[in-house]
Amino acid sequence: MILDRRGALGALAGLGAGIAAGSIDAARASATSINAAPLVLLSSRLTQGGWAIGQAGRGLTLDLAGAPVPTAPDGRFLIAFDRDAGPAALLTGKLPSGYSATLPLAIAPRAWRIERIDAPMRPPSLPSAEYQRIRAAEVARTAAARAIVTGAQGWRQAMIRPAAGRLSGRFGSQRVYQGQPGSYHTGLDIAAPTGTPILCPADGVVILAAAAPFTLEGKLLMVDHGMGLSSAFLHCSAHLVNQGDAVRQGQAIARVGMTGRATGPHLHWGLRWHDARLDPLLFLPA
Repeated sequence: MILDRRGALGALAGLGAGIAAGSIDAARASATSINAAPLVLLSSRLTQGGWAIGQAGRGLTLDLAGAPVPTAPDGRFLIAFDRDAGPAALLTGKLPSGYSATLPLAIAPRAWRIERIDAPMRPPSLPSAEYQRIRAAEVARTAAARAIVTGAQGWRQAMIRPAAGRLSGRFGSQRVYQGQPGSYHTGLDIAAPTGTPILCPADGVVILAAAAPFTLEGKLLMVDHGMGLSSAFLHCSAHLVNQGDAVRQGQAIARVGMTGRATGPHLHWGLRWHDARLDPLLFLPA
């Protein structure tokens, strides 16, 4: 059975102050109503890397910071926030008549794990023309996969952890070399022995199952959960499903490995809402 994350809070007047970084409870935010067309958040983690599920009144067309937000036939919608989002965002709903409903959102900042290195960033060796060609094709494949619309409904579910094991890498952590920031970690790493089952965190459809390992991601598996939300499972030793398969929450879909660029067997689980990179921990129960 599909359940909304953390249950509906109901339409509360006014905007909550947002949540402290790492807090479980949703901000007690709100609703506004114009011409009987409500715009309300039902459950949320309004913080960087977080999300919100809401309800839009009939006929409302939604927009978040200038980008369109799709709604399901029952009016439910999902929005999410990149690692560097905030401190505020504006969700707007418009009616064909010209009336509009607006909902300002306070996006709480996070205290990211930052490691400061008193040394210059070592410039990467110049990749070969062959690597650049291969990598460009891999990036194009992942982009094409994320563009697939499947109608999956897993975005409505509270997700489950995809693998047992020690959390060896947190989303958002970053190194800074003499003031110059390096790339931040874009997912959640779970250290586990090779062959450990990887479970689907929510219902979805397999949109990419790379038979040949990618240069960085290794054997890559991607699942669409609907409404622009997708999971990526990196460094797999094997896939147990094929592209196009419908998969259910809790189903074994792959096995942990260390293919691609990895120093030991682990699962790197990445989550995206369209182009926004999200913190998988914020999609799990406390």
